[in-house]
Amino acid sequence: MFDFSELRLPVIAAPMAGGPSTPELVAAVASAGGTGFLAAGYKTPETLREQIERLRGEVPVFGVNLFVPGPPSDRAEEVAAYLAELRGEAERYAAKLPQPDPADRDRFEEKLDLLEREPVPIVSFTFGPPPEEVVRRLHRVGTHVVASVTTVDEALHAERNGADTLTVQGTEAGGHRATFHPDTPDDEVSTLELLVRVRAATELPLLAAGGISDGIDIANALRAGATAVQLGTAFLRCPEAGTNGPHKDALIDPRFAETAVTRAFSGRNARGLRNRFIAEHDAIAPAAYPEVNQLTKPLRAAAAAQADQDGLALWAGTGYREAGDDPAGRIATRLWEEAGSPVPGDFARN
Repeated sequence: MFDFSELRLPVIAAPMAGGPSTPELVAAVASAGGTGFLAAGYKTPETLREQIERLRGEVPVFGVNLFVPGPPSDRAEEVAAYLAELRGEAERYAAKLPQPDPADRDRFEEKLDLLEREPVPIVSFTFGPPPEEVVRRLHRVGTHVVASVTTVDEALHAERNGADTLTVQGTEAGGHRATFHPDTPDDEVSTLELLVRVRAATELPLLAAGGISDGIDIANALRAGATAVQLGTAFLRCPEAGTNGPHKDALIDPRFAETAVTRAFSGRNARGLRNRFIAEHDAIAPAAYPEVNQLTKPLRAAAAAQADQDGLALWAGTGYREAGDDPAGRIATRLWEEAGSPVPGDFARN
C-alpha cells in the first residue's frame, strides 16, 4: 500500500471541486515528484472514470477525493427563506432557481463502487469520516485511505474508522471546511496549531492543509509533524488548473482585499474572496448542504458566463496573493527548494 513518506517531493495538489482540479494538474505535480487528487465532488461517475483513465500509466501515484454524504438537513423552512432571498439574484442573472433536493448524495455509492472495481492508489474523504465498511472495502483492493479533519475529535473518529492518513485542515484553507457537520462553525485554529494538537493525539501520518503558500510554510508544517503538505490555492492560477478566468483574475485584483468564511454559496462553511454575494447573503444562508449549493449553482454559472466576479464563489485560502501562474510542476519544485528539505517532526518535538 502507498506511503506518503515515499514521495520525492512531499507536495500534494489538493482536490478542488468545481473545475480547478484536472488530470493535467495532478500529472504535473506528480511528475515533479509529488502527487495530487482528482476531485470527484459534483462529477458524474462516468466523468470521474474518464479522468482516472487519463492518469493511469502516466503517473505512478495519484488519488481521488470523495464527499461523504450526510443526512438531510431537515431545514426546509430556512431553505425556503433562502430561496426567496435569492430571487433578486435570479432576476439579476436571468437564471432559474431549482427546487432543492435534500436527498442528493452526489452519487457517492456509484463512485465508491467504481473505485472498488477499478482501484486507485489513494482515496480521500471530506465532509465526514469514511465509514468503517467503506474503509474495509477500499483496503481489500489495496487503496490507501485518507480522512480530512479539522479537530482532534474528528481525527480520533477517523482513526477509529480505519483511516490510514489524516489531512489536517486549518482555518487558513481555501474552499470548503472539511468539518464533519455542516453547522460546525469555523474555530479559527491555524494549521500549525492543529497539527501540533493532532500529532499529540495520534500516530497516524498527517498531511498539512491550509495557508501553505511558500517554502517557509512547508518547512514549518513538516517540522510540526506533517509527512507532506497539501496545497490548493497555490495552484489556482497555473496553466494546468481548470480555474475559470474571472476567478484567476480576482486572485490578483486589488479590489478583492480579503477572504471570508461563508455558507452563502453552498450551505457549508467555505473560505473565498469576499465579494458582493457574500456581503449581501451570508447572514441569512442556512447550514443546509446540498440544498444551498443547488440553489446557487445556476446563479454561479450565469455569473461566470457574464464574467461577474461579484456573483462567483471565488474560493481561496489566506495566502492567495502568493498564487503564481507558472506551470504546476515548476511551482511545486520551487516551493520545495525554498523549504530547504526540513526534517519532519522537528518543530513538534521542540
